[in-house]
Amino acid sequence: MRILSTSTEDLKICSDLLKNGETVAIPTETVYGLAANALKSEAVEKIFLAKGRPADNPLIVHISDISSFSEYCYPTDEAYALAEKFWPGPLTVILPKKDVIPAIVSAGLDTVAIRMPSHPTARKIIENCGFPLAAPSANISGKPSPTRAEHVISDMENNPYVSAVVNGGPCECGVESTVVSLTGEHPCLLRPGAVTVEQLKEVLPDLTVAEAVLQSLPENEKALSPGLKHKHYAPDAETVCLCGSTESAVGYIERHKDGRKTTVICFEGEENCFCDCKTIVYGSPDKPETLAENVFDALRKADVSGCEKIYVRCAPPKGTALAVYNRLLRASNFCVINTEEET
Repeated sequence: MRILSTSTEDLKICSDLLKNGETVAIPTETVYGLAANALKSEAVEKIFLAKGRPADNPLIVHISDISSFSEYCYPTDEAYALAEKFWPGPLTVILPKKDVIPAIVSAGLDTVAIRMPSHPTARKIIENCGFPLAAPSANISGKPSPTRAEHVISDMENNPYVSAVVNGGPCECGVESTVVSLTGEHPCLLRPGAVTVEQLKEVLPDLTVAEAVLQSLPENEKALSPGLKHKHYAPDAETVCLCGSTESAVGYIERHKDGRKTTVICFEGEENCFCDCKTIVYGSPDKPETLAENVFDALRKADVSGCEKIYVRCAPPKGTALAVYNRLLRASNFCVINTEEET
């Protein structure tokens, strides 16, 4: 796997690889994406093979200019209103697809997920290619998403289906894009992200929130968006989410010591509270954007520390913190403890 920079020369190498049907990990403002030509089934298939991604998990198509929006789907007035306010940026919209989008991209659905990233490197690569890119997170399926090039290298260095990674530094948002479906009676949030429910309702006052945002999708129900159906974002160690005060979280961990090597991913100011545990600080609940930026990096750091159990402190699921909570639910396989209530 080649390591490329963001220089003009290296971005040309990247686009040439993509034009030749290869896959390349590229930076976006959300997470690193494993990109391939979204219009070529053979190229997209390499994404699934590289990640070990289930075929029923749809991909997001990335474009570089609003003028190409209608080439791949049937945008509504609501879609254009969202695009005007939030694009380029971390928002994905789901709309009825056009036939140019292969079935493998949409997991056989008659809809397609589309977004326009704000990361200048991602936009430049798409422009250089002249076609849209399918680009799910550039990690092994089910593992924490990569927010730094070194995360991609750790997961994909010897993967025969990945040709290169473009090192664009750490990702700004740190969690995947917000996903909104515009195909039902009312707009529906399927996956929270940096664009919050509150912001979306300024454009879509009748927005609903899918039950799958905060609970597991039934096995027999088809996933309409990435990150819904399968266990996601999970480290190797057993992971438990802890909601509640610092004091109650400390008490819970003390009462449930079982001799296993334990790491606590905690808030700023809590790092000295958990005795006999390694701690990793990932941000402040008063600044939920810091939690989003660092959550996947913290999960990866906990895993490489060799711990056998991970506790993660959770902030109330509001605003950007809803996106973090959603990812941690799936990382812990929905193992969430309210330490204020547990005795």
